[in-house]
Amino acid sequence: MSSCSRNFSSIVVDGDDRAPNRSMLRAVGFEDEDFKKPQVAVCSAWSMVTPCNSHLDELGKASVVGVDGSGGKAVPFGTITVSDGISMGTPGMRYSLVSREVIADSIETVVGAEGMDGVVTIGGCDKNMPACLIALGRLNRPGIFVYGGTILPGIHQDKNLDIVSVFEAVGSHASGSIDREELIEIEKKAIPGPGSCGGMYTANTMSSAIEALGMSLPDSSAQLAVSEDKRLDAKEAGAAVVNLIEKDIKPRDIMTRKAFENAITVIITLGGSTNAVLHLLAMAHAADVPLELDDFTEIGKRVPVLCDLKPSGKYNMSHFVRIGGLRPLLKTLLEEGLLHGDCMTVTGKTVAENLEGVQPYAPYPSGQDLVRPFDDPIKPDSHLRILYGNLAPDGAVAKITGKEGLRFSGQAIVYESEEASLRGILDGEVDAGHVVVIRNEGPVGGPGMREMLSPTGAIMGKGLGKEVALITDGRFSGGSHGFVVGHVTPEAAVGGPIGLLQNGDPITIDAENNELTLDLPEDEIKKRKDQWKQPAPKETRGVLAKFAKLVSSASLGAITDGF
Repeated sequence: MSSCSRNFSSIVVDGDDRAPNRSMLRAVGFEDEDFKKPQVAVCSAWSMVTPCNSHLDELGKASVVGVDGSGGKAVPFGTITVSDGISMGTPGMRYSLVSREVIADSIETVVGAEGMDGVVTIGGCDKNMPACLIALGRLNRPGIFVYGGTILPGIHQDKNLDIVSVFEAVGSHASGSIDREELIEIEKKAIPGPGSCGGMYTANTMSSAIEALGMSLPDSSAQLAVSEDKRLDAKEAGAAVVNLIEKDIKPRDIMTRKAFENAITVIITLGGSTNAVLHLLAMAHAADVPLELDDFTEIGKRVPVLCDLKPSGKYNMSHFVRIGGLRPLLKTLLEEGLLHGDCMTVTGKTVAENLEGVQPYAPYPSGQDLVRPFDDPIKPDSHLRILYGNLAPDGAVAKITGKEGLRFSGQAIVYESEEASLRGILDGEVDAGHVVVIRNEGPVGGPGMREMLSPTGAIMGKGLGKEVALITDGRFSGGSHGFVVGHVTPEAAVGGPIGLLQNGDPITIDAENNELTLDLPEDEIKKRKDQWKQPAPKETRGVLAKFAKLVSSASLGAITDGF
């Protein structure tokens, strides 16, 4: 049993000093025998705010059954979530990254206050997933994560749809390539039911990273949201936490430096989201593991992109599930010497032990053409590029698969917000050869570091994906693709060079040499810096103001407890 809490599991019925505690617990269903059991929190981010989380209550109930059936006493509670897909492109999106911190704080608060012995966390959307892991890392009590699962694709004219299809359809409608009736048809068909966005976007990237990290059960990352497999996963997670309590295996025993290297390796092979950089840095901080931007570069030098998954590829996560999910890929990476097989996992076994007996994918390309072999990768090294230069002295994060090229030079067209950039793109201000600059969207400047899916979707929908680049101190949805660079640090609001750009400035993005450069004389850049004045904060009260006051640079994970 864990030595880190045991506040209630040791409350035997004849302990008079704990009678008030027992009295409160009897009122929520405890019987005499329950006071002798380990108490396990089951925290679900269920809500009807978003389809990603609309089914998590059922998974929570399954986890309760798993805990109670294995000798524990489950205590379910809920936490918040927000929908990126619904708030995207609006001022409400400023709360998205903020919600990661609110969720982590809320789980830590409840579990810490109530003295739980173990924790099951259940999430299904971009921010509640890393938030669960941040909380588990901080608490360091036996715990596990359950992924809510991926959505099935919508279908329109024999083509698979997802939420990104709708954003790109807006651009297609603006360019005249589809009419309004088809736009509405795509809108109606894209999201057919519960589950997380269907490509290798942020949710599926993070579920895969968490499984590779060892903090979810084998196969948890690649299951359909509406499936018996997913319900069984949730139930087994409840039982697994009781086992972790008995063996005294805690999150920091699992979330080690080598485990984070495994997670980075896996998200590269999958072609995963840039948000994984931000979230893994934050998760590592919570677990007191040293991790920095340059680790993504070093690992990326030896790890290829193998999986043809959306947004830049062909397939959805449901197709990946169909061919076997993540475990055959993990087995292949282990055999290639790219994974640390000795890392502990929530099964109580190592990565290598979990992968014993796993069968490979069907042969490429005759049996499946989603996962390519090492001798024929989509890209021989990482698509996640950490760029430096006089425009990003503290780093920036790009997702460059090579399909959009590896180098882009163009002239800046500067916008002070996401809304202004979207209007400019849709109204025809942005032409081939432009580098769209969206600034004052960083963690401090937003505040909240919104995702630029609307502008990138509009660019792709208008057919400019290979002719226009975009840089921002904000970030990107996992659904964004094209020649895009985010997380530019320092951000504009704190005096970063991106705040000094003017229309027409020459900019070069070099994904081979990992450079982001403003091609102007240093004395001109210094002159502009001397004239710069810090803008007043956009928010002075409430959660956004608190976030802006506390948040670190995106290059440190946009954490709020980096004291």
